[in-house]
Amino acid sequence: MRLRPAFEGASVVYVSTNPGLASAFNLDNFRCLPDANLDKKLKLMWVLLKAFFLVLKERPTHIITTGAAPGFAVLLCGKLLGVKTIWVDSIANADELSGAGSKAGKVADHWLTQWEHLTEKYPGLEYKGRVI
Repeated sequence: MRLRPAFEGASVVYVSTNPGLASAFNLDNFRCLPDANLDKKLKLMWVLLKAFFLVLKERPTHIITTGAAPGFAVLLCGKLLGVKTIWVDSIANADELSGAGSKAGKVADHWLTQWEHLTEKYPGLEYKGRVI
């Protein structure tokens, strides 16, 4: 939600695993995906399928995500459908990228970190500043 001001005036659909965000931030265009991780393979496949149909339905021109497995699923599905994609790894990952974040570098058009020193560890990773 810290990136929200950057999209002022744009048509945006927000997607999260937290259904409470819609009311907390007064979001009209909000979709919810179930949460999953690598420990729950079957649930992860369900999230991937739901993400694919979400991207098909919404037809975004760009996908920007800060991550975790559901965000990576949306990013991957978008990329398969020709959508421009940006991954912004969480600021919480100061020593190394998240699991999904490390995979995002192979998929995203722009692969960003909020920690400049991590660009030395991951070729292709870019630092453009911090969200907070």
